[in-house]
Amino acid sequence: MKYRSVFDIIGPVMIGPSSSHTAGAARIGRVARSLFGREPKWANISLYGSFAQTYKGHGTDVAMIGGLLDFDTDDQRIIHAINIAKEHGMKITFIEEDAITDHPNTARVIIGDHDGELELVGVSIGGGKIEITELNGFELKLSGNHPAILVVHNDRFGAIASVANALAKYEINIGHMEVARKEVGKMALMTIEVDQNIDDQLIEELEQLPNILKVTKIVD
Repeated sequence: MKYRSVFDIIGPVMIGPSSSHTAGAARIGRVARSLFGREPKWANISLYGSFAQTYKGHGTDVAMIGGLLDFDTDDQRIIHAINIAKEHGMKITFIEEDAITDHPNTARVIIGDHDGELELVGVSIGGGKIEITELNGFELKLSGNHPAILVVHNDRFGAIASVANALAKYEINIGHMEVARKEVGKMALMTIEVDQNIDDQLIEELEQLPNILKVTKIVD
């Protein structure tokens, strides 16, 4: 039997299929994987609202882990994602939270290995669309619908302009951009969604700019 999408895979065993609970969850997991840059060795996933109430019946758990394994939403392996992750040695913990969040389909994903960890908060807003609202303590708004770069930098004058100038040099158009910081003059985060995929040469050039600490790209 062949499947065409995540809904075909999970749908027959779900209690009312929902793109918010499946495709959205898979995309949150996959963005976390993309930002982490590799397959994590462990994952602690806190679920809120309707995610917490229905995640097993709606396939949110397998979809989220499928994303962490870098499976796309139409990947036939998603239905077996938890077993595949365990075969890879990934330790998985799901936590059902009681706290009330701004959106009912919210997940806090903390992943890591012996080299580091990453924490993000993702929201499934319907129709398979998501928003990443927090990354390692920085507030942001990342849709995951477009190519993007995340630039960690020192909060110094000229840092934003130098990044924007580099993008202009490569004729990269910015669709959405915002900056978050925890304290004045300390570390800050630029979130830049663009209209084209960004090649590695530009990433390397950005990393050489003054006050730029780390650059991560998300490919569409």
